[in-house]
Amino acid sequence: MNSAAQVRYLRFALILVGLIFVVGVYPMMMSFWPSGWRWQPNQPEYEQMILGVYATLGVFLLIASRNPLKHRSLIWFTVWSSLVHAGIMAWQAIHNPMEHGHLMGDIPALVFVAFILGILTPRGKAAEGL
Repeated sequence: MNSAAQVRYLRFALILVGLIFVVGVYPMMMSFWPSGWRWQPNQPEYEQMILGVYATLGVFLLIASRNPLKHRSLIWFTVWSSLVHAGIMAWQAIHNPMEHGHLMGDIPALVFVAFILGILTPRGKAAEGL
């Protein structure tokens, strides 16, 4: 894939992930699939905090989509923090049978976000030459 196409796909991915973080996480937690997206017992304070953090990150990903190469550190933060978050949640879900739904819900979703953004983000000289 040439560099211009890669950046175009990255821009699209940032818009999609940003919108999901801003407006998609809440419905997944509350309505569509709570067992794959909410920890039990329900913890409203935690949920408000995580929704606030992800909505904020989503807004900044939308801003980064305008010029992804100038916002590579934010993109890499999203990649690595998503992997760390998914890893911690996977460990907790494996050890708590009541949370196994997360192994098919938000955990793979976070790994997918990290994978897509990580693959599409130019690195090294390719990023500097654009």
